[in-house]
Amino acid sequence: TNSTITRMDLSEAVFNEVGLSRYESSQLVESVLNHITDALIRDEVVKISSFGTFSTRQKSPRIGRNPKTGEEASISGRRVI
Repeated sequence: TNSTITRMDLSEAVFNEVGLSRYESSQLVESVLNHITDALIRDEVVKISSFGTFSTRQKSPRIGRNPKTGEEASISGRRVI
């Protein structure tokens, strides 16, 4: 089964494992995610040792298809992580 880890899940893990208050844990997670987001917006590469590397790239515009109707639709170019 696919499950999603949310910000709340991360905050709860910090709370349980580090011993900060729930508020402090939430603020820590938000701060880390904001630093990662800001770096990616600046086109920087974010490397977290023993975890992964995040970067952005430009996707070209293309023609897609609505899976429900089969109707073609234009998908604009965009930056993706």
